[in-house]
Amino acid sequence: MNISLKEAARNLLEAEKIVIASHVNPDGDAIGSSLGLMYALQGMGKEVMVFIDDDIPAIFSVLPGYEVIRRPEKGVEKIRADLFVILDTSPDRIGISGDVVEAHVLNIDHHVTNKGEAEFSYVDSGRAATAEIVYELIREMGREFTGEIASCIYTGIATDTGFFRYSNTTPFTMRTAAELMEHGARPHIISEAMEQKSYAVVKGMAAAMQTIERFCNGRAAGLFMDRELTAGIENTEGFIDMVRVIEGVDVAVLLKCKEEKLCRVSMRSKGLDVAKIAAGFGGGGHVRAAGCTLEMDFADAKRAVMQAIEEAMGA
Repeated sequence: MNISLKEAARNLLEAEKIVIASHVNPDGDAIGSSLGLMYALQGMGKEVMVFIDDDIPAIFSVLPGYEVIRRPEKGVEKIRADLFVILDTSPDRIGISGDVVEAHVLNIDHHVTNKGEAEFSYVDSGRAATAEIVYELIREMGREFTGEIASCIYTGIATDTGFFRYSNTTPFTMRTAAELMEHGARPHIISEAMEQKSYAVVKGMAAAMQTIERFCNGRAAGLFMDRELTAGIENTEGFIDMVRVIEGVDVAVLLKCKEEKLCRVSMRSKGLDVAKIAAGFGGGGHVRAAGCTLEMDFADAKRAVMQAIEEAMGA
């Protein structure tokens, strides 16, 4: 059921025990939104836990609360809470997080592919990041912004807008970022942390760059990382941007083989609606940035993604 921002805030205010979760393959918006909302709710005396069913990239250790994010375990007794808040995705992309929580569900998201099918849904595809919605929710609840809250929400907004370079950046985005700076967010520290890579990751990036393939007459290009290559790289944040900047490329894709029959796909575009492509594989996202998970081996996943992009570009 779709609800208003005011109703979403009321649900949060009325709950005492809250569990927050976001999507697998977490990015800055997923992590920043979750931690920012956690701090806001804890400051109101509520009991809050954060679950993400995946590894958390070490670059996000700059954020306060990074260490409290928990990965759910199979077979444990369910946690009973008043509210289960799913951020930055629809409920089908949170792994087993939903299996370990028993509570009313509130889904907050900004992806156009989210159909609002949760028990309670607030989806605003006009916002550049879910972190922008969390900012609005905190204001709606009357909570003051602390340095911890501001840093987390700023990170979510900055990373989802390519540090204010992407077309989803709006005047609201810039005003919100400015206010968060006034409350203690430090852009230079956050941006430096997001850009920092270990020696092993830089070496891995060099190896990954060797897998670049262009197709669709050079209008699309991809990084196709098999299981061995993927296993040797702890973090691929920013890899797809190395493909996105190739002259003549409209669609960039990053495919990682995580397990024998599990591949993660990220897509970016300058014009094509990649959300439609991702939706065809059960994923979602934005017109210009989307992703999905394929339960296929590496070769089949690569073939399927390339074919889907070729068909979309042909259309």
